[in-house]
Amino acid sequence: MSVLEISGMIMKRASTFEQENGYRILGYLVTTVLTLLPFAFRLFQQDLEQLATYSITELLTVACGAKPDGLLIALVLINVLERFCLMWMVFFILCVAEKTYKQRFLFAKLFSHLTSARKARKSEIPHFRLKKVQNIKMWLSLRSYLKRRGPQRSVDVIVSSAFLLTLSIAFACCAQFLHGHMSFLDSLYNWELLIWGAALAVFLLRLVTLGSEVSRKYNNVSILLTEQINLYLKMETKPNKKDQLSIVNNVLKLATKLLKELDSPFRVYGLTMNPLLYNITRVVILSAVSGVISDLLGFNLRLWKIK
Repeated sequence: MSVLEISGMIMKRASTFEQENGYRILGYLVTTVLTLLPFAFRLFQQDLEQLATYSITELLTVACGAKPDGLLIALVLINVLERFCLMWMVFFILCVAEKTYKQRFLFAKLFSHLTSARKARKSEIPHFRLKKVQNIKMWLSLRSYLKRRGPQRSVDVIVSSAFLLTLSIAFACCAQFLHGHMSFLDSLYNWELLIWGAALAVFLLRLVTLGSEVSRKYNNVSILLTEQINLYLKMETKPNKKDQLSIVNNVLKLATKLLKELDSPFRVYGLTMNPLLYNITRVVILSAVSGVISDLLGFNLRLWKIK
């Protein structure tokens, strides 16, 4: 079988896995909460016992901030629709990035099953051992081909932008908390920042986890080391094929060195690649967090000096 045929079977098998809708539902939920938050905030600013006695007109007056009429209600509905659409666009993009990273993870997972007979049979994909130079060449070609399938740069830019946005929100929350921690939750903007930061952190945790798993599976050299051990054992049982097996073993050693050279942990695109941006981000965010912790604990704590 050729590389394209095996990769096609892997992609077809990956498409049969059931897609999770949990993060899409989370996006809808957070979008709805953020859309209705201003109205709920105005209502909860009132006395709850007295609020229970209000009529519908009085509740609308409190929620809208003025006596409701046709023009005001139209403006409120347009505002609600705009807030919902704009916020859902952000979470829709994050859901697309999560789906892409999940697809990459499935490709990497199925790729790691190729050299295991039991796992390949369970995953319903072809199986071959790295006992021939041609098989090693096919394995490396498949690895390179599957890693480049799907959108790459655009999705990485989305993750990088979400990461920088989360850092900015965290810095703003720390600054607001230091400015007045007793009245921090009395502002609507602080509530919105907290919800935005928590939602983005959940998505980023998911994306970083998937990205790390993908890198770990593609850069797993234990497969090549296992094949080298099998070749050494076969050399003892079949000394007449020792020369041929030695060539394969040397190729496996070169492939192992190549993977170790290419091995790099998952990185959020555009941040760790730029040392200046990374250092500025680390100092600014950790300075803000250390200021909050110092204010709460009563002693100075300098987190940005921790390496």
